[in-house]
Amino acid sequence: MTAPILEMRNISKTFGPIKALKDVSLTVMRAELHALMGENGAGKSTLMKILSGAYKADPGGHVTIEGKPQAEAAGAVAVIYQELSLAPNLTVAENMFLGREIATKGVVDRATTRKRAQPILDRLGVRFSARTRVEDLSLGERQMVEIARALTTDARLIVMDEPTTSLSARETERLFDVIAKLKADGIAIIYISHRMEEVYALADRCSVLRDGVFIGTLDRAELSAQRLVQMMVGRDLNSFYKKQHVASADHSGTPLLSVRDMAGGPVRGCSFDLYRGEVLGIAGLVGSGRTELARLIYGADPRTSGNVMLDGQAVDTSAPRASLDAGIAYLTEDRAKLGLFLDMSILENVNIGVIQQDAKQAGLLDFRAAAKRAGDAIKALSVKAPSARMPAGGLSGGNQQKVLIARLLETGPKVVILDEPTRGVDVGAKSEIYKLIDQLARKGVGVIMISSELPEIIGVADRVLVMREGHIAGEVADPISQEAIMELSTGTAPQTKGATQ
Repeated sequence: MTAPILEMRNISKTFGPIKALKDVSLTVMRAELHALMGENGAGKSTLMKILSGAYKADPGGHVTIEGKPQAEAAGAVAVIYQELSLAPNLTVAENMFLGREIATKGVVDRATTRKRAQPILDRLGVRFSARTRVEDLSLGERQMVEIARALTTDARLIVMDEPTTSLSARETERLFDVIAKLKADGIAIIYISHRMEEVYALADRCSVLRDGVFIGTLDRAELSAQRLVQMMVGRDLNSFYKKQHVASADHSGTPLLSVRDMAGGPVRGCSFDLYRGEVLGIAGLVGSGRTELARLIYGADPRTSGNVMLDGQAVDTSAPRASLDAGIAYLTEDRAKLGLFLDMSILENVNIGVIQQDAKQAGLLDFRAAAKRAGDAIKALSVKAPSARMPAGGLSGGNQQKVLIARLLETGPKVVILDEPTRGVDVGAKSEIYKLIDQLARKGVGVIMISSELPEIIGVADRVLVMREGHIAGEVADPISQEAIMELSTGTAPQTKGATQ
């Protein structure tokens, strides 16, 4: 890393009265992975859009790539966005050269396209060929196609925006291997992620933005959760997990929720109890059956066996509507595809689960009641939006999650199942979601929280059920430790007491 590949100096960007970036400077060296962190709305995406040329910086800013002005460095920078922009019906090779097709006498030359594409794929070590259709690839493999497309432009700097959000653990490891190869070839990477463990594992340096302002850069040896959180949100890490609810250690009374012999798909024979005002964590490796168990309880997937009791009474949870009517709400892990209606407003999303409450005579709706409900939710959950009429798709990930949570809470549930509630949201939004979970428990709501982040589970939950290969391997409580959870997750510890088998 002898010379910078990128220098951005005094970059500002104004949108009307809003100052999105204020005199930001960023230097990236050759062959380094430079993490860029900050809360949603900190200015990361705006800065990268200026780098890619999608936005023009305010006068006074300068961008040089490999020592040349930005306008003279076409093709040197490639951006891989969180939402992949591939054409599923086309082959890998066709996607790699999409928009830059290789033609002979005005006709696309598919043979030459494949011939040019295959060596790049071989360089990345992928297991599919240039002929493979993208629709037949996994998400992780599609991510590799995006990287391969970047290499067709001879990019020397690649921006990766939340690249592991939808990847399995194995696909993430594969991506990390490819990143190491890219660095060895002298390619620099700007890596945007909310996952601190990835930053610790990969970053040579890390820069932080907050409210459009450059806060500072840390070398690898300086990286720590404490320092990063302080820089990103301006407050101490210890403020993250402050439990104010007190879960009773006496489980001799009637459980709020009882699940017995739940089975379906990969899940088999799962039984457990949840008590009023308790936060029950569910942990386990990817593929252990955590989400599948939640969907069976809620009635989103067909079950082969199992029943649910609420306050000691059998309830119908054979379908989501029946579960909601019984008092059980479920927050999906995929808010974009299975949760929110992105083209609908915040107001419509918040109210869609209770729309029948606003019905008047002749089938008319009470829009004033709906507007008040949405306005109250925006205020209570600190949703950052100009108005309730804003489309949900225009919100940041953290604010989208808050809107989805607001919709669930309007149904007045007794039990809330939260599946990866902080996935893809920044540390500030995470802290607010943790506080909300604590508030629900203090009101006597039973909370089940599924999470892949062990520090999160340990900080928020009162007890943790650990799943392995579709069944509950055991329970960890008092104290909850990462070691105990991982032993049960991997099968290196004997089954422990706690879950009702």
